[in-house]
Amino acid sequence: MRPATFEYFTPHTVDEALNLLEKYGEEAKVLAGGLSLVPLMKLRLAAPQYIIDITNIPTLSYVVENGDGGLCIGALTTHYTLETSSLVKFKCPVLSEAASGLGDTQVRNRGTIGGNLCHADPACEYSPVVLALNAELKAVSSKGERTIKVADFFLDLLTTSLKPTELVSEVKVPPMLPNTGEAYLKLVQRSGDFAIVAVAVVMTLGEGNVCKAVSVGLGSVAPTPIKAEETENALLGKTVNDKLIDEASELATRRIEPATDVHASAEYRTEMTVVITRRALKAAFTRAGGEK
Repeated sequence: MRPATFEYFTPHTVDEALNLLEKYGEEAKVLAGGLSLVPLMKLRLAAPQYIIDITNIPTLSYVVENGDGGLCIGALTTHYTLETSSLVKFKCPVLSEAASGLGDTQVRNRGTIGGNLCHADPACEYSPVVLALNAELKAVSSKGERTIKVADFFLDLLTTSLKPTELVSEVKVPPMLPNTGEAYLKLVQRSGDFAIVAVAVVMTLGEGNVCKAVSVGLGSVAPTPIKAEETENALLGKTVNDKLIDEASELATRRIEPATDVHASAEYRTEMTVVITRRALKAAFTRAGGEK
């Protein structure tokens, strides 16, 4: 099937793109790689009158360290860049880990972190990762800019808090504390597929393997990516060991709303949430320097 007729724009600056968004508003869609939008248009599940292709705006593609030791990542930074960047691997390895399992080589060279997040598919790789990282998004419009916490960004399936006249320009990742381990694991049918269940963990240990901080993001088990808050609370301030990890993993299903589809039943997703959470917690614990 062919997409409906639309008018196509290729701005070369952020200001040009924002002016177009201000002019066309809800009748326009931003293309930041096209891996999600184009298939929807071909199936006529989306029929925007105007397409604003921002892939020719070079100032939106970058990975830099900010003043506090965290990372600032441009919205048009590709999956391949995040996978291979030495800075990302050193400062935030969980992002590189997630990017490396996203689709195939063509997808990773074309797709962008901004497009992935704004599509708001709970099965997308970055959603639980940026949630676990407590990242923030910078949204810009012709009237100014604002910062959106990732926890407030995802509202529902394929729905975000981004306004029709706004553009996500940057992902801000806070600095990692010493003795912090990160892990991202997903259950898939084939390599590169969307996740049946995905779990991202960021864990910081103190002396004696005491959990000083922990954040657990879950993907593909609810209409939006969610935090496993009961799991976090079960670990925080306690000495981490295999028994505690097993107990905390069982609590990861408390807030999930898994769906049944052609890939897995809700019951299977529930069981696998416990399994993948356990594995991700153990990996993060080990990477944080934990000793069993």
